[in-house]
Amino acid sequence: MATATARLEFRVPPARKALIERAAELAGEQPTAFARAAAEERAERVLREHEATTTVPSQFFDDLINALDAPAQPNVALTDAFARMRERVTRD
Repeated sequence: MATATARLEFRVPPARKALIERAAELAGEQPTAFARAAAEERAERVLREHEATTTVPSQFFDDLINALDAPAQPNVALTDAFARMRERVTRD
């Protein structure tokens, strides 16, 4: 693990500091380590959510929705597969 040399400071109201200290104590951690881990976890979650989002131009989205809403157009392979299925499958 890399040595922590950079600093990040923030102020909190006394009630929030007490909350963090109490939770850290219950977790068996120092308040600084507890707060750092919580901030790192949240940062990773936000970045994952941001990176998982795909942005496309509105015209692309409109074309996609129109294509999904249009009736299916069978192609040659699908038509052939359906014909083979009718030859092999019997229904009672």
